[in-house]
Amino acid sequence: MATLLYLVHRLPYPPNKGDKVRSYHLLKHLVKQHQVFLGTFVDDPADEAYVETVRAICPDLYVARLNPRFAKVRSLTALATGQALSLRYYQDAGLQAWVEQTLRDNVIDATVIFSGVMAQYVEHLTAAKAPPMLVDFVDVDSAKWTQYAEQHRWPMSGLYRREGERLLAYERTVAAQAKKSFFVTNKEVELFLDQAPECTGTVESMSNGVDADFFAPDSARASPFINQPGEPAQVPLVFTGAMDYWPNIDAVIWFAQDMLPALRKTWPTLCFYIVGRSPPPSVLALAGDAVVVTGTVDDVRPYLQHAAIVVAPLRVARGIQNKILEAMAMGRPVVAALSCVQAMDARDGDELISAETAEDFLREISALLHDAQRAGAIGQAGRTRVLQSYSWDAHLSKIDRYLNPTVGA
Repeated sequence: MATLLYLVHRLPYPPNKGDKVRSYHLLKHLVKQHQVFLGTFVDDPADEAYVETVRAICPDLYVARLNPRFAKVRSLTALATGQALSLRYYQDAGLQAWVEQTLRDNVIDATVIFSGVMAQYVEHLTAAKAPPMLVDFVDVDSAKWTQYAEQHRWPMSGLYRREGERLLAYERTVAAQAKKSFFVTNKEVELFLDQAPECTGTVESMSNGVDADFFAPDSARASPFINQPGEPAQVPLVFTGAMDYWPNIDAVIWFAQDMLPALRKTWPTLCFYIVGRSPPPSVLALAGDAVVVTGTVDDVRPYLQHAAIVVAPLRVARGIQNKILEAMAMGRPVVAALSCVQAMDARDGDELISAETAEDFLREISALLHDAQRAGAIGQAGRTRVLQSYSWDAHLSKIDRYLNPTVGA
């Protein structure tokens, strides 16, 4: 058994959005065999209710409170220092003091970092004080900011481009110091090493997974889609995801404005369900006869199970999307952005469907709506792929070999 320090940028519970799904399952994996000191942030008041749930999983817990509005203002001070805004956003004196106290009072065999920005709490320490670092970058976050720049106008494009440059420099510094760094796909590894060739040999992939027992079809699970007596049954298309995340916002607006009207000319009972917490005004404004914006739901599974098709039209996406894995696990046909499909170990056209342009999405969705038998077969094949290739324990066990302090010393 090793003694570990685990630093996560957001409370790893409930597992209701992509990063929290992965950080939660990594925490569960680590505590099975090791003592874990967990330092993390609560950035959503709703998550306060789950702090004790996390403490039950990991008693050695420190939670710092982060107000996103204040943190955004504070992060702007990084413009004067040349630092990445993301680093300043996640700086907290209390968490820093707890980390240093934990290192003084315990023999820590390794520090596991979830999200590169959390490395700032240990990467500045001398080798004599800092245990080996294992960093789960998940995605190349710097590339995400660069993509944001391409999707926005000045001045935000300039700010996002600056953030991509500064964050890449920091990612390279952290990866050079780490014992091992992980990204969610081989494609992300290749992207990072193309920009940080000095890290060759210390970077590898560690894929996402899905709890296929939890995300499983259930014949007793009622449909959330209510049809009015005497009216034709809805044909629900579903998107799931945290709606305070810009790539998700962009995806649903693009779909609702550029694809849904054309689809409804042939399929007038189509209804687009946007399922996820914290929708901003721009998403709420989409609501109408053809669009339902649910906000937070107690359980996303009924929406997935009873969807005609699950769509993921993400124009900005990095790595494997948990929302896609969950939909596949539920046995539903998925039409997703080409970049998302290419990141996965799944057969395009058989286990899920890729699309790139609005015209691609229209063609593929229409084809599935016209052929219910093929749609069902793709859904079943997708669940089979998840069962074969996306077990959490199988993927997360990659980190185990580096947790023993005598390995790779």
